[in-house]
Amino acid sequence: MVASLSPYVSLPGTAREALEFYRSVLGGQVGISTFAEFGAGGEGVDPDGVMHGQLDTPSGFTLMVSDAMPGMSSATGGNLALCLFGDDLELLRGFFTGLAEGGKVTTPLEAQVWGDQYGALTDRFGVDWMVNVSAPAHA
Repeated sequence: MVASLSPYVSLPGTAREALEFYRSVLGGQVGISTFAEFGAGGEGVDPDGVMHGQLDTPSGFTLMVSDAMPGMSSATGGNLALCLFGDDLELLRGFFTGLAEGGKVTTPLEAQVWGDQYGALTDRFGVDWMVNVSAPAHA
């Protein structure tokens, strides 16, 4: 592997819950390291908080999530969205439906003028997602 890119989401104390939620929707294995395990601490830091969490899914996604340290930004939404895309409508519709649970759908997953199925949502943790299902190729 030469290089790879993975989103890293910082949340205000909900990283463990978010990782379990994402695992329930996307599948895979979660690994969690706490602040205490790495000797990180100090005033306002929960020793059991998630210093680093990682979800590796069967689809090949890697999503990293942590609890924000005091003074660190945990703002979500507005300028960044996680995008799931491919051509498996059933799989991607399942991801969309699962991620929308407890969140807010901003664009329903449906056919768009460019021919693909597309939808957007903000999940219950304030993270923005887009899902795009490629239109079938015509022979």
